[in-house]
Amino acid sequence: MIHEVDDVEDLFENAPCGYVSAGSDGRITRANATFSAWLGRDRSELVGHRFQDLLNIAGKIYYETHFAPLMRMQGFFNEVALDLLRADGTTLPVLVNAVERRDEQGALRFIRITIFNASDRRRYERELLEARRTAEKTNAELLELNRTLEERIGEAVEARMKSEAALHQAQKMEAVGQLTGGIAHDFNNMLAVIVSALNLIERRLNRGEDVSQFIAAAKDGATRAASLIQRLLTFSRQQTLSPEPLDANQMVAEMSELLQRTLGEIVRLETVLAGGLWRVQADKNLLENAILNLAINARDAMPEGGRLTIETTNCHLDEAYAAEHATEPGQYVMVAVTDTGTGMTPDVMAKAFDPFFTTKGPGKGTGLGLSQVFGFVKQSGGHIKIYSEPGHGTSIKIYLPRLSGAVEAPKPSRAKKLASGSGSEVVLLVEDDEQLLALTAQMLRDLGYGVIEARGGAEALAALSKHPEIRLLFTNVVTPDMNGRRLAEEAQKRRPDLKLLFTTGYTRDAVVHNGVLDPGANLLQKPASVEQLAAKVRAVLDG
Repeated sequence: MIHEVDDVEDLFENAPCGYVSAGSDGRITRANATFSAWLGRDRSELVGHRFQDLLNIAGKIYYETHFAPLMRMQGFFNEVALDLLRADGTTLPVLVNAVERRDEQGALRFIRITIFNASDRRRYERELLEARRTAEKTNAELLELNRTLEERIGEAVEARMKSEAALHQAQKMEAVGQLTGGIAHDFNNMLAVIVSALNLIERRLNRGEDVSQFIAAAKDGATRAASLIQRLLTFSRQQTLSPEPLDANQMVAEMSELLQRTLGEIVRLETVLAGGLWRVQADKNLLENAILNLAINARDAMPEGGRLTIETTNCHLDEAYAAEHATEPGQYVMVAVTDTGTGMTPDVMAKAFDPFFTTKGPGKGTGLGLSQVFGFVKQSGGHIKIYSEPGHGTSIKIYLPRLSGAVEAPKPSRAKKLASGSGSEVVLLVEDDEQLLALTAQMLRDLGYGVIEARGGAEALAALSKHPEIRLLFTNVVTPDMNGRRLAEEAQKRRPDLKLLFTTGYTRDAVVHNGVLDPGANLLQKPASVEQLAAKVRAVLDG
């Protein structure tokens, strides 16, 4: 028991804070050793004095006017910052807590005052204040510096923007020059074939000689010109798409024989087809052409032979990858074409999708294959990526968005013979180009159809009223007085059973939106061969 009392006494005397007890009259009755040491006074000097007598002048006034009344009203106060006077005349900054202790009858027994040394806190406050003043001064200096720098930065940014604009313009003109140069080269060759063939036809006909080979040459030149236009439209993402639900595994399997014949004997074809592959919504013909283009490029990169692998798999492009490669995150079906060929350097990879860019020799490539694949994939909402290393081959991966929901399997197409009509099947042909109107009308008549010609919407509606035997409206999308969509709507109001077929040489029009044909619309892209015309007209009439 004596030991415990000693411990308590030691705790009171040597606590890290000052303890003072004052009687009901406010005079000190006891102070611990810590407090006495802080003030440099003997405890006998402290007993009998009031606590406020130990404060400096300002503290005494503040204590009498604020804290003594607060003590009387609520019986305590906390965390009061005051300055005590030491014996040597210096001040000690302190934080003071005070509380009354009363007996069971409510009579005041004593006041307990606890004092904490606030020297460090005051120093921190001074340092903080000094730091704040320094920061404010520095901030003012920075503001002044920024004010003067803004003008210089603005001038520098403006100069850089002008330089970047000039560089962008130069790059654009270089790209336009490459594009127009490639178009001019190929078109001039094709036109030379057509013009030469027509000149020879004219001369041979005058002499009564056979002209079939020259007709064939002219047709071939015109067909290649039309194909070039379609490739350019595909690259610029303006090709008309006819998307349908596709099973990429089935499509690759069906193409295997064609691909093997195309690759030749020295290239081994392998397919790695994923189980449970998702369906995609894409234009089958264009996807087949894309894979064929990639396979041909791969073959040319393996002149000594090698292995070509076509792989399919389900995959997910996360938001980080999508943001880095400017595509949409989500679920995709990947079709990869990988070869063991010569590979590409980084410079070649950077230009691989540019139109008319090719590393092949003269006459061995148009430079439109990869650009056509790129345009088709982007127009289909997909993504394409090249992975290549010189001497280690190339892998080109096509990502097409997954088709969600249940879909019916596409029906296999069957080849049809040249379809013809009968004289009772009358076509109302609307075209504002006189030569094209005459030629198309003649092809339809050669196919056995009756034809009524119109050069615009108003003329077509008048003909429709006069000829109830008309079964099909075959109209250009762009006509002088009204577009083909409006003409078709007005015609079907008058004749709900009327069949409709549109034709156009441009894809951004009234029946094609975002490069995709409107549901239910029938379109024949210009220019069309007689076989294409026959098949389309017959399909629309029979449908």
